Amino acid sequence: MLSTFFGLTIAQSGLNSFHVALNTTANNISNVRTPGYCKQQANRVASSALRTYTSYGAVGTGVKTESVTQLRNLYYDHRYWENQTSLGLYESRLNYFHQIENYFIDTGEEGFSTIMDKMFANLDTLKTNAGDVNTRQQFTSSAHDFAVYFNSVAQGLSDIQGNVNEEIKSTVDNINAIAQKISLLNKQINVIEVQGGYANELRDQRALLVDELSKIVPVEATEAPVENSKYPDMYTGGTHYTVRINGQILVNDYDYNQLECVSRERKINQSDVDGLYSIKWKDTGNTFYAGGNSMSGTLKALFDIRDGNNADNFTGVVKIDNSRQITVTSPSVTSVETMTMPQQGVLTINGRDYKYDGFTFETNDKGEVTSYTFNLDAPLSSQDIEKADGKSASIGSAVDVMGIPYYMAQMNQFLRSFTQKFNDIMKKGEDLNGDPTDYFAFFTAADKDGNEYAFGDKPTGSTDDCYYQMTAANIKISSVCATHPDKIGLTVHPESIDDNKHEIESGGVDSYDLCEELLKLHENTTLYRGGNAADFLKCMIADISVDKQESEIFYEKYYNVGSTIESQRMSISGVDEDEEGLDMLKFQYSYNLASKMISVMAEIYDKLIQQTGV
Repeated sequence: MLSTFFGLTIAQSGLNSFHVALNTTANNISNVRTPGYCKQQANRVASSALRTYTSYGAVGTGVKTESVTQLRNLYYDHRYWENQTSLGLYESRLNYFHQIENYFIDTGEEGFSTIMDKMFANLDTLKTNAGDVNTRQQFTSSAHDFAVYFNSVAQGLSDIQGNVNEEIKSTVDNINAIAQKISLLNKQINVIEVQGGYANELRDQRALLVDELSKIVPVEATEAPVENSKYPDMYTGGTHYTVRINGQILVNDYDYNQLECVSRERKINQSDVDGLYSIKWKDTGNTFYAGGNSMSGTLKALFDIRDGNNADNFTGVVKIDNSRQITVTSPSVTSVETMTMPQQGVLTINGRDYKYDGFTFETNDKGEVTSYTFNLDAPLSSQDIEKADGKSASIGSAVDVMGIPYYMAQMNQFLRSFTQKFNDIMKKGEDLNGDPTDYFAFFTAADKDGNEYAFGDKPTGSTDDCYYQMTAANIKISSVCATHPDKIGLTVHPESIDDNKHEIESGGVDSYDLCEELLKLHENTTLYRGGNAADFLKCMIADISVDKQESEIFYEKYYNVGSTIESQRMSISGVDEDEEGLDMLKFQYSYNLASKMISVMAEIYDKLIQQTGV
């Protein structure tokens, strides 16, 4: 038999349930602008029916709020994370390509073409007054500006590389911080949900952290319920939550793995700045290949810009001479102009690194480098010799992006070719005093102490006596030329004329026999990538445009795809103000009806008690 006052209990359940629904709506409206917040809903179910042992069997007992849960679609989450990774890659690349491009822009008032044209214009003027020291000084000054231009561009690119390197470290620190926060949230979420609650806000915070992480590295997040081994069907409330980056576990429930940046002991490229970072797992010491082909995201873009060599790293076949030397034949680098290997570096053979301290090379009759011999820091064991002999060797990795190392290498290649031809012409001359200048190099390179390298007439096989030492960072005008313009040789010295060639009659100090040859270097001599000196800037701009345009196209593509996915995602989990407004009115009306029901039941009970004399 039902209680006389059972109707009040049913009405009260509706009052309580719609009160929760209104509070949930209020929470949604309050968080309509909160980043990462997912819409919540109060889940109502009919209360269990009550058996009455009467002809009608059972009666309803009202409604109850079973839970307040968030609305989230994991399918759209995973799609969003995948797209964010690609978006982060091209967005970061595009940013740095714009910075690199700024160093090669020629405004017509300053820049490579302007400086080079001025230098050769002064050289042309020198023809008419070769004996005037002031005219020579003017030409020397413009040549100095030419060298300083490359110094400044090299310094600017080195600064970018250093900044990218520091950004890699801060990005790794951010990954570690996110991993720690996710592991703490996992514990807090389980503590609440094991007790029967729903940690909606904490789940929102965790998802927002995964969103942030997905732009940095490829992310895979999985969640599985904790099972009771004795009662597999029992609901425990706890979950296993795992986050993987590039397929490797970063967070496993309450535990997380940390990454760390380790400075390289040796350079990979000759023009690299010191102290570039590699990333390793802190607990195991294993390398995290952030620049690998399977990677994407902001971190991958940073490594592409910092280490990108257009897939043109040094490779070859190993031949073991003795335990302290490794000869590499069939090298990918066959000229001094294109050498990018550092003087002291690391040779990788079969995945194992061997440090070397200097190298020499052999050339054929055509001047092509046929082999390199690397002097190792430590002797090879017999086992190492057996494993390495005949195998492939490399220095660094093939990074198929035109990053800082690529543009540094291109500038070095151009300068080595240009300065060697320029110096070779100058060395055939005699100065204003009639003395030969075969000892003289107009363009030189300086070491870190400011000392000038003495370049040989031909590659000798030693990196100390060839144009390998000439880079955009250290090119300068010979100190002899800078202080004594009269030492510049413009008249052909008789001893430098080949017996088989027609001898040029010297015209004295005002003669300009060599000026005509030097002027040909501007537009009539093949120097760089099949073009002349004036074409250098065109090649650089074309290279930058290729990668920049690719990044712009893919950035726009992934941005648009991301916007579409975000719209689909937010259509489910986002808070819509109009929808919440309708829910507010709907739940208010239902709440008022439940209240009215209590009022009606109160009148009935009042009639029953007060007027029937029960």
